[in-house]
Amino acid sequence: MSQPAEMTSEAVRVCSLDELPEVGAVVADLGGRRVTIARDSGGHVHAFDDTCTHANVSLAEGELEGELIECWLHGSQFDMRTGEPKQLPATQPIAVHTVTIDGDDVYVTLAD
Repeated sequence: MSQPAEMTSEAVRVCSLDELPEVGAVVADLGGRRVTIARDSGGHVHAFDDTCTHANVSLAEGELEGELIECWLHGSQFDMRTGEPKQLPATQPIAVHTVTIDGDDVYVTLAD
């Protein structure tokens, strides 16, 4: 995931499904924007801005619990589906991006 992602019209191919952990997260660089690509225990793939809105650290290094990701530094939790903070100290949401699976390829369309 260290190389910039391939571009297609609006969607960006970020990886294949087999490049994702069964449950966990990786970081992709989408045109200079760091995005976490995470697969939850239900097999759903999520994409959201990688930076915690409270502490400015990588969310991809955090723990996943169901559809929540927990920031490793202070324990803030975010809903990976909506970006809403579910646990203090974070109070601001993270941007959530649209994920499309085409065969084995994972594409992300960035939110504005």
